[in-house]
Amino acid sequence: MIREDLRNVAIIAHVDHGKTTLVDGMLQQGGAYHENQATTERVMDSNDLEKERGITILAKNTAIRYGDKKINVIDTPGHADFGGEVERILKMVNGVILLVDAAEGPMPQTRFVLQKAMELNHRIIVVVNKIDRPDARIQEVIDEVLELLIDLNATDEQLDSPMLFCSGRAGTASLSPDVEGTDLIPLLDTIVDYIPAPEGEDDDGLQLLVSSVDYSDYVGKIGIGRIERGTLKVNQEVSVCNYHSDEKPRRAKIVSIYQFEGLSRASVQSATVGDIVCFSGVEQISIGDTLCAPDKVEPLEFVKVSEPTMEMTFSVNDSPFAGQEGKFVTTRQIRDRLYKETLKDVSLRVQDGDTTDSFKVAGRGEMHLAILIENMRREGYEICCSTPHVLYKTIDGILHEPMERTSIDVPDDAVGSVVQKLGARKGELLEMGKVGSRTRIEYLIPSRCLFGYRSEFMTDTKGEGVINTIFDGYQPFKGDVVTRYTGSLIASETGEATSYGLYNTQDRGAMFIGVQTPVYEGMIVGECPKMEDIVVNVCKKKHLTAVRSKGADEALILTPPRILSLEQAIEYIAEDELIEVTPKSIRLRKKILDTASRLKAQAKLK
Repeated sequence: MIREDLRNVAIIAHVDHGKTTLVDGMLQQGGAYHENQATTERVMDSNDLEKERGITILAKNTAIRYGDKKINVIDTPGHADFGGEVERILKMVNGVILLVDAAEGPMPQTRFVLQKAMELNHRIIVVVNKIDRPDARIQEVIDEVLELLIDLNATDEQLDSPMLFCSGRAGTASLSPDVEGTDLIPLLDTIVDYIPAPEGEDDDGLQLLVSSVDYSDYVGKIGIGRIERGTLKVNQEVSVCNYHSDEKPRRAKIVSIYQFEGLSRASVQSATVGDIVCFSGVEQISIGDTLCAPDKVEPLEFVKVSEPTMEMTFSVNDSPFAGQEGKFVTTRQIRDRLYKETLKDVSLRVQDGDTTDSFKVAGRGEMHLAILIENMRREGYEICCSTPHVLYKTIDGILHEPMERTSIDVPDDAVGSVVQKLGARKGELLEMGKVGSRTRIEYLIPSRCLFGYRSEFMTDTKGEGVINTIFDGYQPFKGDVVTRYTGSLIASETGEATSYGLYNTQDRGAMFIGVQTPVYEGMIVGECPKMEDIVVNVCKKKHLTAVRSKGADEALILTPPRILSLEQAIEYIAEDELIEVTPKSIRLRKKILDTASRLKAQAKLK
């Protein structure tokens, strides 16, 4: 059976190349909105964090009607840390739209997602997006895309992939860079003509691979996947099995089936080969499971998702302020939440830590784990997080470490400082060249050597630099390197920060807190420019006397504090420090809060 009425396609690209904006245009063109209906930008970025950061974190499905055809479109994340989302979603589609920015050209993540699509032999439609940018360099980008395809050993058919020229924001597409488009019809036509229609046996036993999992308060867990074979019906008995597990198949009954229509889900009684469906009624369903007919149990192999490269330790908050702001503070609650996350996020690994109240959480990068921590604090959890560590591997008796391919776009006057800093961090220069009015530099650098560099990079480039990294592979250990050249200012007592105390402390370094901030002994209140920790008293009050002097009532001028975001805090902390994360606060602290005990521990290490 060939479903000529259906096409399944994913949009893949580097971060900020315009995937979600293009989906907006396709929905508009496909009649997903009523006439005069108010619409929002980047409608697929539905959760709060995605809207705030302007990035896609979770892959999402939608469907567009084009003539008598239905096109299922999956919008994927572009950030390297969420590559696991892209890898698992590619099993649901028959082809991909590869989006490339007309000014930036192919970037590290473009190479990664394209390689994964080519491994599955998907057909590729290349779309050069943002052609209306004033700094667009369309011809050079076309050449760069072809070079990338050759570099990835593309077949002759993949080298002849159709190429379109779009402006997602304007909702236009054309087949030639010299012709201005008026709508997205050329893109929709190309999808229908070039992406193969799904095919399979519709009268054979059911086979459906679960590629995504959702949750509803009303029906519980919802599985999402594409039907590879047979038909799925409401109230149908199915067997749930897993290719990578030795567990016996378990029986379940399908309660409801939904298909995607525009931005909503429509309830249906049955679905057949090629349909991407949501279904409920199967408890404990997880990504990688296969639904089969009970009389023909044949699990499908799930794509092997790349391993995590970085690990942090999450533990119960044991600071003096523990339990004051959060609802979920116990080991059991934190454990349940972390293991629940692994059911949805296939690139996350969680295991019990060295102590009973700690957990080792491994992910793809700082952003990956920061998003998890941010989601947990918004849900009411309180936790302490350690500094990130890379995951080493021993290959043939030699210690190997993860390497990042780092692509950097900077103004010409910042090249010197960037090259100097990355050279000191064991970076290996791969290439350097001009891209428009800026310089693009590519480095291969150990993942651990990038910790703490991003904020430094933004300072060096006056906020104009763009840095993108992607995991490149493992190489032999490059040797020790110092990545932090500063110390910490540590509060000496518990209380409330006073203007007098802060005024007397701010000469020691940059402050992280303002007046009336509650502090406790061992909490980090600022940064010391020297590589040493200094204990300070920010709660100090001015002694009042009966004698008035000339300078007694002078106003104390305080320097505004540097408030660290969660990602900056993760980059900043040292080995003996923790981040205390609560729904209302992000505090930095020492692992050992008591000053005397901490000094004794440091003396033993020396």
